[in-house]
Amino acid sequence: MAYQPANTDWFAQCVFGIAAHWTAQSVPVSGPPLPFARAVADFDVEGFLTGIRDCGANYVLFTAAHALQKLPAPSKTIDRLSADRTCRRDLLGELADGCARRNMKFILYYNHSCNSGDDPAWEQAVGYHGPDKQAFADNIMSIVGELGERYGKRLAAWWFDSCYSVDPSGPNNSVTSDMGGFRFPWEAFSAAAKRGHAQRLVTFNAGMPPAWMYKYTEHQDYFAGEANELCEPPEGRWAPNGLQNHRWVCLDNPNWVRGGVGTPLMPPRYSVDEVAAYLRAARRAQTPVTFNVDVAQSGELSAESLRLCAAAARKTRGA
Repeated sequence: MAYQPANTDWFAQCVFGIAAHWTAQSVPVSGPPLPFARAVADFDVEGFLTGIRDCGANYVLFTAAHALQKLPAPSKTIDRLSADRTCRRDLLGELADGCARRNMKFILYYNHSCNSGDDPAWEQAVGYHGPDKQAFADNIMSIVGELGERYGKRLAAWWFDSCYSVDPSGPNNSVTSDMGGFRFPWEAFSAAAKRGHAQRLVTFNAGMPPAWMYKYTEHQDYFAGEANELCEPPEGRWAPNGLQNHRWVCLDNPNWVRGGVGTPLMPPRYSVDEVAAYLRAARRAQTPVTFNVDVAQSGELSAESLRLCAAAARKTRGA
């Protein structure tokens, strides 16, 4: 049966969203980093989301897991595979609820964390190096399916990263396990990601330009668009690979995840006029732009970056 893409009209109507690479590796502005579970318990959801709403964003893109498979929420699947990687507080659910109250959409970033030994214990636990690669894929699909069922319509979209670490077919190849000819089951994975909400959007990232147009499967709904810079302004709603267009730009911290304790949150790398011009081009192309904003372990976002987004949004919407 041919894949029926989800309706992306709501996404095409968005001007911009705010993303935060808040992970188990995030650090505070000052003082020693807290243990992950304590950081999750202390995360200021209301302050985090209010700042994003007040700058005019249409949606929030939040990192569920990145280099380390540490989830700021419960997960029976992860607990079955490895201990001390989940949290009692469902931070992801609270963020989803908070977005709904503010009339913003909620998108989750997820990384399987099998990337060149970033989390070697997890690579073993999840089966990345095991002989049965289908069992490995089933474990990853179980994680995202469990979360999708829990959050239902509150979770509007997924952004899946590091596809090139489980599938060598694309222009990027960082696979560090013997796949034995196994092809990762992207179609089944897409179906698992839509559990709980059939119209949830899904994208699989192939990397930054020039690799970014590669598609691991037709079973996805929008373009990952990892641009990092304010580059390649979109020319139309549909990317050259046929997917709903989208861009994800590092507005301040080019390293995505905050790493320096004792340093202030980073200011924007661009001027208001530069960002506004980019947003105007994106609006003409019905292409939402996601701005990654520097975030501290407390959940505090770069105030300078949020102010710039607000000013650029006023210029864009008033144009």
